[in-house]
Amino acid sequence: MSKPERARLVVGVSGASGVAYGLRVLDACRELGVESHLIFSKAAALTLSQETRLSLADAQAKADVAYRVGDIGAAVASGSFPTLGMIVAPCSVRTMSEIATGVTASLLTRAADVTLKERRPLVLMVRETPLHLGHLRTLVRLAEMGAVIAPPLPAFYASPASLEDMIDQSVGRALDLFGLSWRPVKRWGQDVGPLGDGGEA
Repeated sequence: MSKPERARLVVGVSGASGVAYGLRVLDACRELGVESHLIFSKAAALTLSQETRLSLADAQAKADVAYRVGDIGAAVASGSFPTLGMIVAPCSVRTMSEIATGVTASLLTRAADVTLKERRPLVLMVRETPLHLGHLRTLVRLAEMGAVIAPPLPAFYASPASLEDMIDQSVGRALDLFGLSWRPVKRWGQDVGPLGDGGEA
C-alpha cells in the first residue's frame, strides 16, 4: 500500500509591498506539515531585498520546493498535480490583473490559472490602496471566477502587540480558507471577545 502524499500548497509571492506575508505562509506550512511549493516573481525578489535582510536563496530555503518563475513546465503548471490550492501573498495589482485575463506570462500566474480551472481555492492577498474603478472591476471578475480576495487587514479585536502579530493574524485567517488552522491565530469567542455563551442574543 502506497504512503499517502502530504498536503501541498502553492505559494506565490508577487512584487507588492508586504513580502513578510509570503514568508510567514512558508513558516506556517512548515509548522503544519504542509508541503510548500514556492514561486517568487522577479519583482518580489526586489521587494525582498528592500524589506528584509534575506537573500532570495534564504527565502526559497523556507519552502519544500522552489521554482523559477519562468519554468512553465513545472509540476504546479499542470492540473494533474494535486494541491490544496494556491495563495498569492502579497498579490500585486499587476499579478491579479494577469490572472483575471487568463493570459498568463509566468509560472506564478499560470499556476493561479490552473488553480481556478481545477476549482481549487485561490486566495489573493491583494496589497493596494486606494483602488480605482478598473481595479475594483478586476477584483469582481476574479471573485466571479472563483478566487477569494483576502486583503491583509489588521484585526484589532485580537489586540496585536506587534507588527508580527498583525501579519500572523492575516496569514492565519487566509490559511483558514484551505482548512488549515495555524496556532498564532486569535479567534473571536475562543481566544478573545465573548468567551462562552453568556449574555443575551
